[in-house]
Amino acid sequence: MGPGNTNTTMAVRSRGEAQDYSAFDAVYQQYGREVWSLVFARWLNAEVANDICQETFLRLWQQWQRGEKIRNPRAWLLRVARNLAEDYGKSAFHRNGTQEPEYLARVPGSQPAPPEQLQTCEALQLVRRFLQELSPTDREILTLRYALEYSIEEIAETLGINVSAVHMRLTRARQRLAARLANIGEFFA
Repeated sequence: MGPGNTNTTMAVRSRGEAQDYSAFDAVYQQYGREVWSLVFARWLNAEVANDICQETFLRLWQQWQRGEKIRNPRAWLLRVARNLAEDYGKSAFHRNGTQEPEYLARVPGSQPAPPEQLQTCEALQLVRRFLQELSPTDREILTLRYALEYSIEEIAETLGINVSAVHMRLTRARQRLAARLANIGEFFA
């Protein structure tokens, strides 16, 4: 057979080889997507998933060529793919090391950056201090509204006062707290 007369999948030299290719193709069609998905889920990178999937099926082919029987091809393929994906992670670290600090600085974290965490902590300490300096009545109404998230009606019922009195007390307590906070200037800007 010349180079132009090859099968679209592979050149077949014998009837036994054709059966091998057919069986291999059937296993690939049945499990290829699952193997690829397993690797993709691990690395979230289609190119890496393609490479590892290809290597997994190459190893299956090599096992078959050596005459080794695999009783559960699905389990074997998934185990090999997991192992290769894990090996990729280990080798990628050794090949590439860590990323440049400039690159990592652009990666958003789930937590605020340390300077923002410190500023928030200091701001909360100041608010607590200013709350302690307020009258017990002001602290009580602010705590009910903002810490315990009571509605205006719930505050009125709890304190035994009418709704308009709650609005008035909240407004005055907020104004007194705001006046104390304004004294610290740009800290909250």
